[in-house]
Amino acid sequence: MMTKINEAVAFIQNIYKDEPVVGIVLGSGLGNFAKEITVEKEIPYGDIPHFPVSTVEGHSGKLLLGELSGKKIVAMAGRFHFYEGYNMQEVVFPIRVMKFLGIKTLLLSNAAGGVNPKLRVGDLMIVTDHISQLTVNPLIGKNYKELGTRFPDMTEPYKKDLINKVKNIAIAKGIKLQEGVYLGVTGPTFETKAEYLMIQAMGGDAVGMSTVPETIAAVHMGLAVFAMSIITDLGIRGDDETPITHAEVLAAAKEAEPAFSHIFKELVAQL
Repeated sequence: MMTKINEAVAFIQNIYKDEPVVGIVLGSGLGNFAKEITVEKEIPYGDIPHFPVSTVEGHSGKLLLGELSGKKIVAMAGRFHFYEGYNMQEVVFPIRVMKFLGIKTLLLSNAAGGVNPKLRVGDLMIVTDHISQLTVNPLIGKNYKELGTRFPDMTEPYKKDLINKVKNIAIAKGIKLQEGVYLGVTGPTFETKAEYLMIQAMGGDAVGMSTVPETIAAVHMGLAVFAMSIITDLGIRGDDETPITHAEVLAAAKEAEPAFSHIFKELVAQL
């Protein structure tokens, strides 16, 4: 594991000499945010040793290195999911590489299904906590001391100081934000009616197929994490039989992207 990480880091550092301080992961339909970045180097995932390759529409599959809001950053334009057939070590591999590139803070974004009735399509939801019992934990297996402790504490996976910064940014711009618990699932199927009811009963406000493993890996390595969901669809409620499509998810994410972009740019500026 550490050899693979070091080889990927060495490859990237040979191409880009500056040290990024912030890592960003762009979720489904949020690829246009890359236009906000002054990209100095762009590396296709397929060129980086041991990197998986994105297979999902809406994930371009490039590592972007450059500057955003006066800070050196590294951004993933497209992430990896367990449902693509990758194991969890592969899913979180890029997060570990970004850590060893030098980042101190990780900003995550995702498209999520709204379960809490207060949520509407297009809402931006600050992830205040998550439920991981329905996903495979990426720390299962041998623990590498170079990465972190065997039993990492998850009391505060999403840093309150980052959440408070985002709240103030939103207030200043007049952006409405929701807050809630993100429940991670493996996918790729959308949930059944019974599963939505179960998620709600468990305390989940939104559900998605990413973010949780990345957060666990990041916290394990001592990174400060902030995550935001764009609510792109709503859980099946009552007698509603309308099917959910990936195309609708991408369209909803695109519509919410300007507000999302403003928040992430301003947050990076304050780090």
